[in-house]
Amino acid sequence: MKRRIVRLPASARVHGDVQGERRSAWDAVYAVVKRIPRGRVMTYGQIATLVENRLSSRAVGWAMHGCPKGVPWQRVVNAQGRCSTERIPDIPSGLQRAMLEAEGVEFERDALDLERYRWAPPRARPRRKRAR
Repeated sequence: MKRRIVRLPASARVHGDVQGERRSAWDAVYAVVKRIPRGRVMTYGQIATLVENRLSSRAVGWAMHGCPKGVPWQRVVNAQGRCSTERIPDIPSGLQRAMLEAEGVEFERDALDLERYRWAPPRARPRRKRAR
């Protein structure tokens, strides 16, 4: 039996058409970070998971380094509950910690308690189908 090879044009979509515009991965990160309440934090890895792993946790860090005004960048910490901005030359030493402490976050030995301060956004409930 001979196999037939079907060639699709390069413009053909295999999985159907995508409706609407998809936000950039960095915009998705900023949208998540804007939702973190005052006095709470999220980790880089946690955010990477929430943006459907479109970025690694390291890439989330790069996104935060270049975030626009109005995004509370100080509320994102590493997986150990520590501030990762200490080695960045254009951010004053201790700034992130001071900003978090001003929001009521307490540090013990240079780390905060993730069990206490980690924020997890509420899960979206599936939409119900309307009865006709």
